[in-house]
Amino acid sequence: WSTYEKIRDIVRDNRAEYMRAKTRGAPRDGELLLHGIAWCGRCGYKMYVRYKGGGEYACNHLHSHSGLPDCQRVRAAQIDAAVADAFLAALAPGELDALARARQAQQQVNKALRAGAERELERKRYAAALAERQFNRVDPDNRLVASELERRWEAALSELRAAEDAVAQRASTEPAKRSGFSKDLNNKVVALFDSLPQIWANDATTDAHRKALLRCLVEKVVLDRGERDVALARIVWRGGAVTDLHVKMKVNSVAKLTRGEELRARLLELALTGVPDDQIAEILTREGHHSPNCEDKVLPITVQRLRLAAGIKAKAQRNRWTHEPTLLSAVQLAARLDIPVNWIYVQIRRKRLLIDQQSTGAYLFQNPPRSSTRFATFVTAPLITSI
Repeated sequence: WSTYEKIRDIVRDNRAEYMRAKTRGAPRDGELLLHGIAWCGRCGYKMYVRYKGGGEYACNHLHSHSGLPDCQRVRAAQIDAAVADAFLAALAPGELDALARARQAQQQVNKALRAGAERELERKRYAAALAERQFNRVDPDNRLVASELERRWEAALSELRAAEDAVAQRASTEPAKRSGFSKDLNNKVVALFDSLPQIWANDATTDAHRKALLRCLVEKVVLDRGERDVALARIVWRGGAVTDLHVKMKVNSVAKLTRGEELRARLLELALTGVPDDQIAEILTREGHHSPNCEDKVLPITVQRLRLAAGIKAKAQRNRWTHEPTLLSAVQLAARLDIPVNWIYVQIRRKRLLIDQQSTGAYLFQNPPRSSTRFATFVTAPLITSI
């Protein structure tokens, strides 16, 4: 019968009755990982998925029922990656040991609470039996005393019934938690942990399979986009444990960064002292800042835009194409031969001048006079040449 009830619960949960029964639905195809288990952290209703524009989780319950604006829309890429990492980390052997210890501690707490409730129940039973004996021994002609003892007996019986209901409810709702894993099961789970990341990333594993694996441990994920570049993803695991994840999100302006004002003030301070843009970007990156559309560093273009918006002119900018003194850049070679530098780039683009481009994007030429003489000859008689 217990197996039958478990199967019925699974079938009932797989039904897509999102609004009426708040079920999760069966895992379906689709790249978004939290389909059916994502909930809005603002209104408390289930979120739906949208694949347009890269995929996102959206909540429109208040809009569809009350005509209010949508609660929130959360881009799915960063959220799915953070939840997947937390899921894989939860299966680590160290996490399993911690889970076993937590279950043992919880079992001890439940045992102590159950023993206390049973002692309280025994005390209520004794009080009710005592009140009954006192009522039975009273003289019936003494109506006032008999009435008072009857009232006390009824009150004791009422407290006894309440204590019995509380103990019965605790016994029916308290989950049967094991104190730990058996040795065989623990070894199987450890072996699975070693291969699970490969299984998760394997192309043969479908999106529906990943969602089914995730639902083995995760009950639901509550999302709150926040006002800036950090979103809160609260994972509710099966069994009641909760994990809060702070996920970095991409934004489209410095003002929406959590440390945006600090970034701008520090940037302008360095710009006023004449520090080049690329050096400012390196300093801000070391201090833990990042650009709006970049999660790990500050880009020189971000520094340039903020500096120009503040009306600060660059005193001197460092050339990003640094090279050996034995080499010449296209600008230096054009200055030596007194020709337009664009003419050199046109010849390279038309493949009349064959030269390899450096990893930095620059074109470097040999500096000795012989090379300059060959290039001057090429200018006067342009043929396909290798410099």
